[in-house]
Amino acid sequence: MQKVGLQQTLTQTTKLSPTQIQVIRMLELPSIELVQRINEELQENPALEEGRDETERQEGADNYEEFDESYMPEDGYEEGRERDPLQNDEFNYEQYVSDDETPSYMLQPQYGPADDDKREVPIIGGSSLIEELKSQIYLTQMTKPQRHIAKWVLGNIDDDGYLRRTTEQLVDDIMFQEQISVTDAEMEDIVRQIKQFDPPGIASANLQECLLRQLEVKREEAPSESIDLAYRILSQHFESFSKHHFDKIIQRLECTEEAFQAAVQEIVHLNQKPANAFTGNVYETQRETIIPDFTIEERDEELYVVLNTGDIPELHVSREYSNMLEEYSKMPNTKETRQATSFIRQRLNSAQWFIDAIKQRNETLMKTMTAILKAQYEFFLDGEETSLKPMVLQDIADKTGYDVSTISRVSNSKYVQTRFGIYPLKYFFSESMTNAEGDEVSTREIKKILQELVDGENKQKPLTDEQLVTAMEEHGYPIARRTIAKYRDQLGIPVARLRKSIL
Repeated sequence: MQKVGLQQTLTQTTKLSPTQIQVIRMLELPSIELVQRINEELQENPALEEGRDETERQEGADNYEEFDESYMPEDGYEEGRERDPLQNDEFNYEQYVSDDETPSYMLQPQYGPADDDKREVPIIGGSSLIEELKSQIYLTQMTKPQRHIAKWVLGNIDDDGYLRRTTEQLVDDIMFQEQISVTDAEMEDIVRQIKQFDPPGIASANLQECLLRQLEVKREEAPSESIDLAYRILSQHFESFSKHHFDKIIQRLECTEEAFQAAVQEIVHLNQKPANAFTGNVYETQRETIIPDFTIEERDEELYVVLNTGDIPELHVSREYSNMLEEYSKMPNTKETRQATSFIRQRLNSAQWFIDAIKQRNETLMKTMTAILKAQYEFFLDGEETSLKPMVLQDIADKTGYDVSTISRVSNSKYVQTRFGIYPLKYFFSESMTNAEGDEVSTREIKKILQELVDGENKQKPLTDEQLVTAMEEHGYPIARRTIAKYRDQLGIPVARLRKSIL
């Protein structure tokens, strides 16, 4: 008979404190999203207030002496321990009162030289494609019910400007979504009129139709033999043209090579994406705004990192809530008092954790960006891409003492403004390879040379991957053919056959 008994085991686990969790989440937020996150917290937590607490400046010195330093370690967190202030019977409300005139997370003076000259990144305005198209509806002879259907059809145009839904699908969808009954013929007529809108090619079902529509407009405005031939090429031999089988097309159309070149010149200037004048979603009314999280400034021939905290509001823990906690601590120990005290403690803890998390976030960002600046100092001086040194996330992790995952979070969706433009932090990371002289070089430098070789090749006889291998060896970079193919794909360079041109 098998004996069944109880057995005790001792295990060690590591738990994240609330501040750590807050920091991890905030590290991934760029400055503009951090401001949104702060506004959300201000609405959710009444114990967190915006602005500077004037009372703190008068009573700060006394409060600082009584501040509980064990609330959160400054230089790290104790592994395997998660402190729960709600279980602390000796709760000291004064730990939530800061003595600093400036909130603890607003640490810009120590990040770099003071600079009152703020650099603004302009917002690039645009207009909504849908709004432009809707305005053109009223220039047609559509009836009011047809205009309503046309507006609904416009909502089916994708971000490239194509209408990839068939007539049958549109009829079924509008019946299901809007309870509007329309025949296939009526829907086809509405779509046909929309396809006449500007920009030419809008609402096309595919690329061929899009390009042909643009040629039709050009032919109406300024007819020419080259446009006519271009129209024949795309209407009769689109597949062969897309595969660069130019010799076959010339033979079948019985045209000269000069005439074919002129026709191709017309085609290459057509717009493959009619909506590309509008950024992102076709409903967006302005382009995406990039607000740099860092600025590299030069003072006294030295480069400094400045953290962008211009739009981040100052925060402090509510004095009113701190006073309320003190008052409740003097009241009789009843159920209602304990519940009220517990709620106030939760709000105060949450507020203080939030402020400490922002402070820790900014310190982590600054330490990481400073390490990147030191590692890529030459680039920040001259802005030359060839000055970038090979650098991976682990290199910065080793210099800062942070985990690789932390460096990854910091570098994700963050930007730095330099004298040479705005760069994403990921731009500065690249793998390394060894050149013919035995020196380590960045793969970014190799890709740049590869791009230059392709840009300077004879387009009538483009370089094959084998020829690119030879050319790279002549530049001092012995690279295998499969590596060339890999880098070519990463650069968006097609194979030699598809790069061939007769122009």
